This record gives sequence, structure tokens and C-alpha cells, in this order.
Amino acid sequence: MEELDKILNISVDCVVFGYDITTKSLNVLLIKRFLESENKKEILVDDYVLTGYHVLNKETLDDTASRVLKELTGLTNQYKKQFKAFGSPDRLMNEKDQIWIKSEGFNLRTITIAYYFLLNTEEVDLKKNKHQAKWFPINTLPILGFDHEKIILEAYEDLKVKCLREPIIFELLPDKFTINEVQDLYQSILGIEIDNRNFRRKLINKKYIIALDEKQIGISKKPAQLYMFSKDIYDKIHKTNYLISI
Repeated sequence: MEELDKILNISVDCVVFGYDITTKSLNVLLIKRFLESENKKEILVDDYVLTGYHVLNKETLDDTASRVLKELTGLTNQYKKQFKAFGSPDRLMNEKDQIWIKSEGFNLRTITIAYYFLLNTEEVDLKKNKHQAKWFPINTLPILGFDHEKIILEAYEDLKVKCLREPIIFELLPDKFTINEVQDLYQSILGIEIDNRNFRRKLINKKYIIALDEKQIGISKKPAQLYMFSKDIYDKIHKTNYLISI
């Protein structure tokens, strides 16, 4: 890609959140950042970072974010939110960051616009991923480059607030889900214990939670009822109050 196509001091960084139903874990998708000395006798940089790239001259910020996600995951049309700009003068001044920037020819004074995406971890095939991407639980992040830990944690705080006001958590679940899976997801995001009986009653009474004539398959114990979220119904009855009181 020609340097002239890039806006060299503006980038977009993407926090990709994914939920793993099996481990009941909210995860972040990160890529490997690795650099050796020219003689390959010394490892100069070995950590993880968010996926991001410079904004191209003919792109909107949303275009750049969507391009970055597609290159990382192969996915399009996922839920995304632009939540903050990060432009501190010292955000790229760590020693390892300086080494990396010099090797890549990046601009030392780069402002990044941060987005987060929501998806199901099963939607991403990591075996064929050229970036050595890997899921990490939000509470056990690895060593991160740049100011990416700060970006991730601020995205997480925004997600916690937003999941109580809008039905975005269903972006992290399969199309068909159980009530327990919804509760597990809320608990994973918010880091709290929720009363099971009270939660079930409130959720089932929501008109946009549709009971299906289906139950779980491949379950040794008693299979649970499956439900789906109807965005059409939600949009019609949407009010400014919380999606659900927990």
C-alpha cells in the first residue's frame, strides 16, 4: 500500500470482544507483535497488541474499522462502536514501542480512534489467521504494547454501561440461546452474581425474547428451552429505560 494513501498520524484501533459460551468468558482478540535483531540473536519485542491501521485518505473512520476487522477475522457487518480518541503525546514512548515504530516507520505522534466490536468467538477461525491472533480473557490480559491496555479497559467500561441500556449482549450470543446463557454472559461482563429465578422471570417477560419450539441438542442432562432475540419487536417498543433490571 503506497505511503501516500495513508494519513500517517491518524489510525484506528479495534477492540474485538468475543464471548465463549463453553468457558463463560468475555475475551479480547489480540495479535502477536514480535521483532528480532538483524542477526536474530536478540528478541527486541515480544508482546501482544490490538489490531489497527492508518486511515486511508479516501476512507471514513468507520470504513477503516470495518476493513481492519475483516482483515483480522474475515467478518463483516458486526456490531461496532466508536468510543474514544487517544492522543496523549507519550502514548507511543515506551522503549519497546520506540523500537517497533522505528522498524515500521510509523509516526511518533499518532492519534488513534478506538472502536470495539462484538461477536461470538466461534465465528472466528484462528487456525488460518496470519496475524497469530489469540483470544485472551478480559481479566487475564497478556503484556501489551503501546497504550492498548488502557484502550481495552476503557472499551470494557463502556461495554458494561451500554449492555444495561441496549440489547447489545445478543451480538455476543448465537441466534438461539438459553436463559442461563444470557445470565452467564451478563455475569461475565459485569463481574457480579445475579439471582437466577428473578433474572429468568424478568427476561422471559420481555416481548422481544421469543420462546422457540426447540430445545438444546447434544446435552446429556435435561435440555433447556431455546430462545431468540427479536430486534424488530425491540425497536417497536424501545423506551429509554434499561433493557433489564438486574
